[in-house]
Amino acid sequence: MTTVSQVEAILFVVGEEGIGLEELSYLLGLSTAKTYEALTALKERYETDKQTALNILEVGNHFILSTKKSFAPLLKKYAQSPISNALSQAALETLSIVAYKQPISRVEVDEIRGVQSAGSMQKLVARQLIEEKGRVDGPGRAILYGTTAYFMDYFGLRSLEELPDIQQMEEEIAEELPLDLFFDRYKELNEEETTINTSESEEEN
Repeated sequence: MTTVSQVEAILFVVGEEGIGLEELSYLLGLSTAKTYEALTALKERYETDKQTALNILEVGNHFILSTKKSFAPLLKKYAQSPISNALSQAALETLSIVAYKQPISRVEVDEIRGVQSAGSMQKLVARQLIEEKGRVDGPGRAILYGTTAYFMDYFGLRSLEELPDIQQMEEEIAEELPLDLFFDRYKELNEEETTINTSESEEEN
């Protein structure tokens, strides 16, 4: 296990929030100079390897694992694809946590779910169901997420007060996450969209 591979693993886990050089150095047990050398080596590898879609962005004092710009059209097509419209249970779990606990960081979502949620968060952002609401005051300046106006419209909510009582949900969260509201409504809307798309296809034929 090389230092470069360790850097790659950490960048993958931290997701779109990235990580600062000092924190990365601490995790690796290396000086900032040695850590930066490893980051540079990994970045150069990505830039010269035509078989990888990955790249490293340096934003402020943070380093973020990202995809190369040339893949933007493909990823946009994926986000808009009808096939990818259905949210997975993991994404619905993540969405329900953000709705009840907002504003909340991805790390806090991970702690509640007990698993890594970067993929689900990115999917929800792409679907415009959640968005950045601010930053944590402190080291790292982690992004805080909350639901969007589109989320409210999509699930037919006039305000967040129409969500089931949070205290009751917190009592039940150890047994089951509050997915029913979102899952049932999302399933209903997804079936409606499928019916509409099928009807449109038949008319075209």
